[in-house]
Amino acid sequence: MPADFEKQSYWHERFASETSFEWLVSSQSFMSIVEPYLLALCQERPASILQLGSGTSDLQNYFRRKGYLDVTNVDYEPLALERGRQLERAAFGDVRMKYVVADVTQLDNDFPPDCKFDLVVDKSTVDAVSCGGETALLRMATGVRNHLADGGFWISLSYSSARFALEQLPFDVEVVAKTPTPKLKASDPDVYYWCYLLRPKLN
Repeated sequence: MPADFEKQSYWHERFASETSFEWLVSSQSFMSIVEPYLLALCQERPASILQLGSGTSDLQNYFRRKGYLDVTNVDYEPLALERGRQLERAAFGDVRMKYVVADVTQLDNDFPPDCKFDLVVDKSTVDAVSCGGETALLRMATGVRNHLADGGFWISLSYSSARFALEQLPFDVEVVAKTPTPKLKASDPDVYYWCYLLRPKLN
């Protein structure tokens, strides 16, 4: 049976033993996609960053190494956030970024309306949320839209080439990178992971 990726009970059990794991690509590879957009953003102001479904990734450490400290990592499983703190402390000797228990499909309940971010990122969290159906993904997207600062955007990594093919999506979507998956044999078909840039639609 497939894993219940949309259920918190699955993640609680998984994170009880998992200390570090990267979805789809390494944090370094993902950061190489994100950084040019982040640098352009930071020409105007220091960036406030939100990582959705941080899990046991070390992505936040890559932001910190680049000098970004206004990073909020959210997950609805407290064990994941503790793993994140441990990874940061192991790398830097202290914890300076934020770790917040929050449901990425209910961001409006977990953050006040005036809490805005310049950059929102996720590594395959959209795929886990999508296991709960289109409605869950739209709730996630609406929450992200409501908490983006003016000029802000969302960069999302997914295994699906049609992840954001939703009529009511409040974003314009652009594919900014395709990462080939490893092949077992040279004759295997080409399969990619997809990195999306989402900018709020203009009303």
